[in-house]
Amino acid sequence: MDQKIISLAAEKTADKLQKFLQNLKEDDLANLLQNQAVKGKAAGALLRGIFKGSPCSEEAGALRRRNIYTLCIQLVESGDLQKEVASEIIGLLMLEAHNFPGPLLVELASEFIDAVREGSLVNGKSLELLPIILTALAAKKENLTDGKGELSGEEYKKQLINTLCSGRWDQQYVIQLTSMFKDVPLTAEEVEFVVEKVLKMFPKLNLQEIPPLVYQLLILSSKGSRKRVLEGIMAFFNELDKQHNEEQSGDELLDLVTVPSGELRHVEGTIILHIVFAIKLDRDLGRELLKHVKTGQHGDSSKNLCPFTIALMLSVTRIQRFAEQVFDLLKTSVVKSFKDLQLLQGSKFLQNLVSHKSCVSTMILEVVKNSVHSWDHVTQGLVELGFILMDSYGPKKILEGKAVEISSGLSRVPVHQACKLGASILLETFKIHEMIRQEILEQVLNRVVTKASSPISHFLDLLSSIIMYAPLVLQSCSSKIIETFDYLSFLPFQTVQGLLKAVQPLLKVSMSMRDSLILVLRKAMFASPLDARKSAVAGFLLLLKNFKVLGSLSSSQCSQSIGVSQVHVDVHSRYNSVANETFCLEIIDSLRRCLGQQADVRIMLYEGFYDVLRRNSQLVNSIMQTLLSQLKQFYEPKPDLLPPLKLEACIVTQGDQTFLQEPLAHLLCCIQHCLAWYKSRVMPLQQEEEEEEEEGFYQELDDMLESITNRVIKSELEDFELDKSSDFSQTTDIGIRNNFCALLVMGVCEILIEYNFSISNFSKNKFEEVLSLFMCYKKLSDVLKEKASKGKAKMANKTNDSLLSMKFVSDLLTALFRDSTQSHEESLSVLRSSNEFMRYAVSVALQKVQQLKEAGHVSGPDGQNPDKVFQNLCDITRVLLWRYTSIPTSVEESGKKEKGKSISLLCLEGLQKIFDAVQQFYQPKIWQFLRALDVTDNEGEEAEVSVTQRATFQIRQFQRSLLNLLSSQEEDFNSKEALLLVSVLSSLSKLLEPSSPQFLQMLSWTSKICKENSLEDASFCKGLMNLLFSLHVLYKSPVSLLRDLSQDIHGQLGDIDQDIEVEKTNHFAMVNLRTAAPTVCLLVLSQAEKVLEEVDWLITKLKGQVSQEIISEEASSQAVPPNHPIEKAIIIQLGTLLTFFHELVQTALPSGSCVDTLLKDLCKMYTILTALVKYYLQVCRSSRGIPKNMEKLVKLSGSHLTPLCYSFISYVQNKKSNSLKSAGEKKEKTAAVGTAVAKVLRETKPIPNLIFAIEQYEKFLIHLSKRSKVNLMQHMKLSTSRDFKIRGNILDMVLQEEEENEEGTASELGGQNEEPAKKKRKKETKCLS
Repeated sequence: MDQKIISLAAEKTADKLQKFLQNLKEDDLANLLQNQAVKGKAAGALLRGIFKGSPCSEEAGALRRRNIYTLCIQLVESGDLQKEVASEIIGLLMLEAHNFPGPLLVELASEFIDAVREGSLVNGKSLELLPIILTALAAKKENLTDGKGELSGEEYKKQLINTLCSGRWDQQYVIQLTSMFKDVPLTAEEVEFVVEKVLKMFPKLNLQEIPPLVYQLLILSSKGSRKRVLEGIMAFFNELDKQHNEEQSGDELLDLVTVPSGELRHVEGTIILHIVFAIKLDRDLGRELLKHVKTGQHGDSSKNLCPFTIALMLSVTRIQRFAEQVFDLLKTSVVKSFKDLQLLQGSKFLQNLVSHKSCVSTMILEVVKNSVHSWDHVTQGLVELGFILMDSYGPKKILEGKAVEISSGLSRVPVHQACKLGASILLETFKIHEMIRQEILEQVLNRVVTKASSPISHFLDLLSSIIMYAPLVLQSCSSKIIETFDYLSFLPFQTVQGLLKAVQPLLKVSMSMRDSLILVLRKAMFASPLDARKSAVAGFLLLLKNFKVLGSLSSSQCSQSIGVSQVHVDVHSRYNSVANETFCLEIIDSLRRCLGQQADVRIMLYEGFYDVLRRNSQLVNSIMQTLLSQLKQFYEPKPDLLPPLKLEACIVTQGDQTFLQEPLAHLLCCIQHCLAWYKSRVMPLQQEEEEEEEEGFYQELDDMLESITNRVIKSELEDFELDKSSDFSQTTDIGIRNNFCALLVMGVCEILIEYNFSISNFSKNKFEEVLSLFMCYKKLSDVLKEKASKGKAKMANKTNDSLLSMKFVSDLLTALFRDSTQSHEESLSVLRSSNEFMRYAVSVALQKVQQLKEAGHVSGPDGQNPDKVFQNLCDITRVLLWRYTSIPTSVEESGKKEKGKSISLLCLEGLQKIFDAVQQFYQPKIWQFLRALDVTDNEGEEAEVSVTQRATFQIRQFQRSLLNLLSSQEEDFNSKEALLLVSVLSSLSKLLEPSSPQFLQMLSWTSKICKENSLEDASFCKGLMNLLFSLHVLYKSPVSLLRDLSQDIHGQLGDIDQDIEVEKTNHFAMVNLRTAAPTVCLLVLSQAEKVLEEVDWLITKLKGQVSQEIISEEASSQAVPPNHPIEKAIIIQLGTLLTFFHELVQTALPSGSCVDTLLKDLCKMYTILTALVKYYLQVCRSSRGIPKNMEKLVKLSGSHLTPLCYSFISYVQNKKSNSLKSAGEKKEKTAAVGTAVAKVLRETKPIPNLIFAIEQYEKFLIHLSKRSKVNLMQHMKLSTSRDFKIRGNILDMVLQEEEENEEGTASELGGQNEEPAKKKRKKETKCLS
């Protein structure tokens, strides 16, 4: 039978075939087709024949076709057919689909849709036919009837798609169905149906099925709904990431982890690749992505930015046209998130309203962590982002070539946090990805070399961290580092020091690197720039410190603990200790040559030798011999010759320049410290071994120092050729020489003081010698001061750095003030008898702390070692604290009236600087610091006492001192001490936990002081008020405080209308006539500005949320608005601020900064009110009304602020014209007139801005009134008319007056000025006409 059909089909006409098919039963035809198809024989030819014999023009033929279609679809779905046969059948069905009449197409499509909804499909192969059927249906022009009425083909297609999308889909056909839609012509609305349906299916699928589905969805997105597709994919993975993180951080014992981490990351990686590929082909998709992330920035960025989105964005940077935009977006997001965090941390008001979501920086670091799962497409973007952040936000250069370097304590500033984030990204990426290590290292080194002029400490720190992480790995990159060494002699000294410190662990591993460095350093040693030679010395000293000679003492006191432990290689295996010794001696040889170079180079050498000895004790002989021979050049060996040192030889004149050749004091300093170290560390060990080694240098040096001491004490100033009659001016050669001489002698005295004190063992004679040395020092310093004060003022301020070591200063202070041992009593009384000496000891301590604050380290031995410095700092603080609290300033000052500050006041100043420095540089060690101050501390109860409790204990001591000071007589009040106490309290109060009861006590105490004391001391008032506000902000918003203060100011200064008597409120006694303006006034205005900033931030946040809600259109369904508490808080803040401004605008403020700032702040107030009105305009769109309290706020602004602003403006302008008149009366002083005019112009500049802000506010209020159907303008008086109408009668009067004035001045000044005056008047009349 099948052969018959095929042979009939081959004929030209189809008549016979049609007849044959009509006579066949349906079932026979069906069975025939089924058998042929299953056997895989000529099923295709048979089908073609059947179709030829069943034309759609006849009803019977069309129905037969319809049944054949159904049969074929069942056959294909059954899975009994071979692949080729099934494909052939489907192909034929596709070809013939267009011939069907409309109603049959509808039936066919409905069958498919029912099959999908019922889940009766077996393998989904037949779904390939559905798009063809739908397309054919859409192309039908005639109307089709369904049960409810007539529809066109297009509408019917839409209805079918709607039905399909609203039914359930079996998860195994989701991908096929999605892929099917790409072949159907869809309208935008239909695309949206489909996309929504597919996105809803995401959570129901296995993770592995999502990438192909996303791929199909992205292809579909080219028809529309790009934004929805991207949002859906990102939201899904954001949710998945959150669940995954919760599961991982949850209970480890639960084995319910839905997805293994690696699998999830691989899937995410694949999807990111798909999206990036799609963006390459379809730019609009990329634009939508950027737009989506940008809109999120205004509202809650953590909703739109998540690790997945960030990874996607970083991948997109591989597409050139989007790279710059994406990096800019990420950069601003990072800084914005840090700024928001800073704002939140500084305000309790904001913390109560807004919960802090995760920061963008943590998300980026999470991306780095996730990128380990072969996200190679993300790593390049990460590296670029890291460098962009470091380049953009690194420390900036400032004047005088000094860079603003930032220590860990100060990096709270958002910009520096962004820079640190950049470094973390690069370091973490370096750790994870081997492929990219070489590139990161090269980029860092390139920046170190090329950015020499700008500060690059952040890159050096990063380099150091990278090398510390993997010194052995970096051996492969050694060529790049060796190449960098070639630039050493051209780089600034600071950079070289940092670079060498960073690469130091590599030098122990790679001999080739060490050798090439030595070659470079040797060349640099004889280079002409001074910096190059200093670099060479620094490099050699570093090598000496780090290549241990066998038998050296353990370096338990090393400052940098980069030992061999991190470098898993035995250094001595290839280069044994003997080689090390030869190597070190060779270097010392090279360094000896430096002793003939400039003073700067020598100072470096002297400062470095002590560190080298401590790390490499076997070099003691050669170093000490070097120092000894150097000292002998300047030492007078004859015991009775005065002075004992050849000072002339230290100073050299070349041409017309005089400069210091040998820094003798530094040389002695180095000798003294090396000797002391040798005696304490090396000699005890040698005595144990009882080895007789020639240690001649030690005795010889001791004798020399002893002899110098005795002879310096005997010497008079005249012996040094320095006395009061000498010339110390900086302009003559002799003067410069004498200055150098004096400084050398003073330095030598200081070194000898330290030397004699350290060997004294508390003997009275030694202490008398110390005092005599100090008197010599003091005489010279007095002469210098006297001369400097007569000469230029500049020189008077510059004090020379003391050469005493910090350790000695702390020992000396402890001995002077705290040593109560009976046996030391007599000898110490010698030193204690001299007040001058004690003051000197304290002032040197102050100088050391100042150095620490400015540079981060102190001069002298161990000054670069943070732990030692911290230890000394604790000891010094303990002594100063005891001295200040046990002998108050008042007691001390009543006894002796001396010039200069009293010791107690110096101690207090020291404490203030120390508390600041500790918080700046030793933030993590604050607990140890406070514990060290607590003398009564028992070891047992360490753990329980918190930082807050310890800080409170210290705060109470200073509070007592301040109360005593305030209760003293008015004339005894020491303003300087009070100010210092306030700044100490401010410093310590930062250590209190804001939620603790101690913090509240501190706040109420400060508030009480401000309320009860009315001192007329502006600076003290400012300090105390600042403290009050800084505490108050962390407890709650300070608006009520501002309102009270504004009433006090108004009461003190009176009203702008002089006839009105203002009742004086006395909330804060601190506000009085002297302090009200400008001190308190400017303070409250700056606080009000901060409050306005916070409110502005909140309004921006709300606006962003509203726009996001409007997009998602979910807001309309919510009955209660989610932002209600925030809105309420904003309105209350603005309302209270309104009353604050209401008071100040009526106050007769003195012209100047107060008026200026007030006008600017009013302008800000109106701008923010306008922003709030705009927000409600937005809200009104989503059918929500305006809250009642907003109406009250508008009413208040109309009655209490706007009219008063205008009267205040008139008051300011009247004052202006008065001041111009008074300046005009003093006409002979033309300069005075000029400055008065300039001042007035400056002050009245903000007025037009304010008027504009008020008018903008009223304009938007009118809009809001229309939209909300609430009349908000009923409380507003219309603004002052400024229509510049010319009133003739007034004009005539003014012109007459001017003419009279002019005649008067013309007669005074003679005829020459008449012409310009006339011109001026003509111009004026022209303007008016």
